[in-house]
Amino acid sequence: MSDQQPPPRWGPPPVAPPLAPHGVYAPPRVREVTASYRRWTVVLTWASVVAAALTAFALVTSIVFLVWADQDTRNAAYGYLALVLWVGIAAAVPVLIAVTVSARDMRRRVRQQNWTGKTPS
Repeated sequence: MSDQQPPPRWGPPPVAPPLAPHGVYAPPRVREVTASYRRWTVVLTWASVVAAALTAFALVTSIVFLVWADQDTRNAAYGYLALVLWVGIAAAVPVLIAVTVSARDMRRRVRQQNWTGKTPS
């Protein structure tokens, strides 16, 4: 064995986060926000914006179709197109809500990490 001592470390020694004993509840440790997570945050945010715009466009278009169908009996097919658009809107709204809530939570987590000053990996 050598009589040499290891070189001194500068700064505080690394401290492992405390672990709870087995069977005791401890809140989960926060995971680091990666660059991929940040990319998916942007993708989901824009997906919700585009889906909301398309849903609003479909709603306005369906109202226009109903007005056209009401003006003349030869345009009755527009009323059916409006009903088809309403079914599409009814199917899209839950998906739009889910994507928007997920994007909001992801943006909040990214913003919170930015406030703490941690850099992405």
